[in-house]
Amino acid sequence: MLFSRKRPWRPVPKRSDVGPLRCVFVITSMPVGGAETLLVNMMRKMDPARIRPEVVCLKEPGPLGDEISGEFPVHSHLIGGKFDVGVLPRLAKLLHRRRADMVVTVGAGDKMFWGRLAAHIAGVPVIASALHSTGWPDGVGKLNRTLTRITDAFIGVADSHGQFLRDFEKFPADKVHVIRNGVDCARFSPNDQARADVRAELGLNADTPLIGIVAALRSEKNHAMLVRAAAAMRDRQPDAHWIIVGDGPERAGIESLAAELNIADRIHLLGTRYDTPRLVSSLDVFTLCSLNEASPVSILEALACEVPVVATDVGSIKESIINGETGYLIAVEDDAAMADAVDRMLSDAAARQQMGSSGRKLVQETGSLESMVEGYTRLGIELYDAKVCRPATKLVAARSVTS
Repeated sequence: MLFSRKRPWRPVPKRSDVGPLRCVFVITSMPVGGAETLLVNMMRKMDPARIRPEVVCLKEPGPLGDEISGEFPVHSHLIGGKFDVGVLPRLAKLLHRRRADMVVTVGAGDKMFWGRLAAHIAGVPVIASALHSTGWPDGVGKLNRTLTRITDAFIGVADSHGQFLRDFEKFPADKVHVIRNGVDCARFSPNDQARADVRAELGLNADTPLIGIVAALRSEKNHAMLVRAAAAMRDRQPDAHWIIVGDGPERAGIESLAAELNIADRIHLLGTRYDTPRLVSSLDVFTLCSLNEASPVSILEALACEVPVVATDVGSIKESIINGETGYLIAVEDDAAMADAVDRMLSDAAARQQMGSSGRKLVQETGSLESMVEGYTRLGIELYDAKVCRPATKLVAARSVTS
């Protein structure tokens, strides 16, 4: 059989013989985006006595990859293009050299395919895939489904997302695990000083209504909807301004549309930023216009900062945005509904404050960063322990060389 579930060519000793498990996350690159930021936060919280994380970026490391390169091993530039099959031996050799105990691919597409196949060839004991969306660019596809047999776990980020992986993607139910996205509620928290400071930096009055979004500038994030809604609100909220945090290939298109709609003076594209908690806590309303999602961490961060959210009703968002309680849900591409919902929030400070308070309480109760970290740690350890076959003193010696 081409893809056997067993990987007998590499000994799998007891954890007591090898120490912390080496977990390698395989991702395309690490721009400042939701999944990438979540990965960085999780790695920083992992107990190095149990799990030692590393990152493989098939392409360039990106801003976040560069940021964490002094904290964790970061490997990059393993693939030259979409059809570069040479990535397979390069990645397999790297995983073998690093003596990876667990490989987790982050997202679908090339990294999900090459990451799992290379891990299988390298004899990595545990192979898992974490999915963060319910459609493009995270559609699994037929080629990735051929590797289901060699995959030990498929990780969904919310209850309904786990159901989606079972019902739509047809992954075996016993391989689907739900580990809810988590937020560091100490880092993301209300910050009154940030409201004044951020407005001052933008040259705005202290009482200027401020609406924002944090998302990579990619087509599926649909920033054009936000720009059109801003234009529709110009007469109703003449003092409102909008900030867009993130960067990506859609930047020029967003700038062009804002100019075309004569709203460019109200739209502030801040690019890649590392003070996201401060920026988010300065907002009156957070927005998300995505065409597809699973459980975006950005809205959880906003709620943790007591900022209510207006978001498109996609993926598992309805598990966090309770309509009328923590924000408003709107239909995809419904510009008028977004403008109406934001306008309603800006016009009722008391309701906005109540929604924000309810949102933070919900995040604290349903998913912290610590619980997410523990979920990944426990899953990795349980899957590894199930693969233990015999101790390997040579492996222990090899680890001391590659550490």
